[in-house]
Amino acid sequence: MSLSPMHATRTLAFLTTGATYALIVLGAVVRITGSGMGCGDDWPMCNGRLIPSLSDLPTLIEWTHRLAALVVSALVLSLAALALLRRSEPGMSGPGGPLRPALLAVALLAAQIMLGAVTVWLELPPSTVTLHLGTAMALLAAVLVSGLRAGGALVSRPEDRARPTSESVNATVRAAIAAASLGAFAILLGGITASAGAGPACQGFPLCSGQWWPAGESGLPALHWVHRIAAYGLLAFLVIVAAGPGRTAPAPVRRLMWLAIGLVLAQIAVAATMVLLALPTSWRALHAAVGTAVWAGLVWWVWTARRPVLASP
Repeated sequence: MSLSPMHATRTLAFLTTGATYALIVLGAVVRITGSGMGCGDDWPMCNGRLIPSLSDLPTLIEWTHRLAALVVSALVLSLAALALLRRSEPGMSGPGGPLRPALLAVALLAAQIMLGAVTVWLELPPSTVTLHLGTAMALLAAVLVSGLRAGGALVSRPEDRARPTSESVNATVRAAIAAASLGAFAILLGGITASAGAGPACQGFPLCSGQWWPAGESGLPALHWVHRIAAYGLLAFLVIVAAGPGRTAPAPVRRLMWLAIGLVLAQIAVAATMVLLALPTSWRALHAAVGTAVWAGLVWWVWTARRPVLASP
C-alpha cells in the first residue's frame, strides 16, 4: 500500500530531522576532539583526496562528519523536492503546510555548506564556528517543523479537546517563543564558550570557581559564567511558566513544556558532571547531544503552542 503525500512527507521530514540531529552531535565531536583540521584546509576535498587515508583519527572523524553532511544534504533536497511535487495536494502548501519550512531548509543548507567551507579555509575562528552552529540549529528547526506540519491532527484524546481562552493561548505562545529564544541564546553562548577555549575557565559547580562573578584578565571565566547564567535563567523561566500560564494550556502544550523542563534539568546535570570530572570528552559530547535535544524540544513546544487546538464536534 502506497503512502499518502502527507504521510510520505512526514516520514521523510522526521528521518531528515534525526539525521540532522546526528550531524550536529557529530560536528560537536569534531570540535571536542580537535579534529576540525583533520582534512587540512582543503574543501570539499580531504587532504587533497576525495577519500583520504583514514589511519589518522582526526582525519577519520572529520571525513565522517563531511560524509554525514552529504547524507543530510541529500535528505533535505529530497524533502523539498517531494514537497514541491506534491504542493497541489491538500494541506501541503500554504501557511500551515510543510512546503515552506522544507524550502527554508534548502536555503539554510546552502548557507551551512558555505559556512562550513569558510570555517575550514579560515582555520576554525570561534565566530565562524559559532555561526556554523547557529545555522545548523536553524536547519534542525526547519526540518522538524516541516515534519510536524505534515503530522496531521494534533488532538486525538478527549482531554486534549478543550478550547482555551484566547488570552491563555497568547500567553502560552509568548512564553514558548521567549523560552526558545533564551534557549538559542544559551546554546550559541555554549558554542562560543567551547570554541574560545573557555570550558576549563570555571571550576566547580554551580558557582564559577567558588565566585558569584569570576575574575580573569582573559575574559574567558566571564564568558563561561554568562553561559551558565543563561542556562539557569532558562530553567527558572520554564518553571515560572509552568506555575503560571502553562497551568491552563492545552494538554499537548503542557506535556511539551514539561518535556522541555526535563531536558534542561538533564542538561544542567550533565554540565555539572562534566565540569566536576574535568571535562572528559564523552561527557562533553553528551552535553552537546542533550543541548541539541533541548533546542528541538523548545521548537516543538513553540509549534504546538501556536497551532490552534481542535475543538470537539
